[in-house]
Amino acid sequence: MIVFGSTGSIGVNALKLAILKNLRISALACGGNIKLLNKQIERFKPKFVCIKEAKDRHLVKHKNVFVGQEGLERILELSSDTLLLNAIVGFAGLKSTLKAHKLNKKIALANKESLVVAGEFLKGANLIPVDSEHSALNALLKERQNVKKLYVCASGGAFFKLKTKDLKSVKPSDALKHPNWSMGSKITIDSATMANKLFEIIEAYHLFNIKEIDAFIEPKSLLHALCEFQNGATSAYFSKPDMKLAIAEAIFDTHEFEILPPLDFIKLSHLKFHKISLKKYSLFTLKNALLNNPNLGVIINAANEVMVEKFLKQKCEFLDISKGVFKTLDHFGEPKIRELEEVFEYDRKVREYCENFSFIV
Repeated sequence: MIVFGSTGSIGVNALKLAILKNLRISALACGGNIKLLNKQIERFKPKFVCIKEAKDRHLVKHKNVFVGQEGLERILELSSDTLLLNAIVGFAGLKSTLKAHKLNKKIALANKESLVVAGEFLKGANLIPVDSEHSALNALLKERQNVKKLYVCASGGAFFKLKTKDLKSVKPSDALKHPNWSMGSKITIDSATMANKLFEIIEAYHLFNIKEIDAFIEPKSLLHALCEFQNGATSAYFSKPDMKLAIAEAIFDTHEFEILPPLDFIKLSHLKFHKISLKKYSLFTLKNALLNNPNLGVIINAANEVMVEKFLKQKCEFLDISKGVFKTLDHFGEPKIRELEEVFEYDRKVREYCENFSFIV
């Protein structure tokens, strides 16, 4: 297996699972956590390593160190391993997904942005979803027909119990306190704004070719997805909120080991389900527009990435994240993307535009 994003939460959990089945790791790639990377190199002895910055090359305890996007793509060409776990965060992971697809590799995809911004250009790719919701849907849909509607479940994020008026004064440290999941900062903020669930809706559309998709909030994160059928039946996928299960489903061919202890439904306290408040989670109002025109994904994603980064650096307020996305959509309108190069051009232009918002303080 090739692991891109090896020092993030998905990568770390995947490598723990690799030990369970003695999977060979041919390549590791990370951003700036060289200390952890060196520990991984010592344990897994990969043939290739890639880092983000050339200035860190001398710190890496390996003889085959590649750098940047060019290095990632070169590793994909050189490695004979047919499975890539792409856990790179954000738009930065797209080129690796595209390259792996071109090389006919199997892709365990944790980089949801690849589908959000360029799903139309990944038709026919051998994708296995790593998101817990899509892993759940994948299991529910196996050998089933006459599907009517899909549902993915949201936790509500760090601010589920707050009122909309209280969101004006929240700080990055508050938004990063997710009640159920241990995730990176970007996805944790996206959970608080519901951007993450918006992206998962379009991800599900590209993965399963179904437009009837919705979401609701289950605050305990024990129910991950539902599949509703034409005859009125509904299948549900429950598990504890731990990404190791979804990762294992993506990277293992067989599943004879217990990855997580099952839920004890007798001891389980009652579950509650909530409609997503469009006033509080305004980004979710874009669901139907995005499903009707998936090309909007590149604009929404780029604007969201810029605004989340501004919020984390305390250069804007929490509610400015969604304001920035809507303002960007108003400016760019509905794109008609026909060539892959246009995805990268829109991403560049949106980021440039978002850096200069007048209402940002």
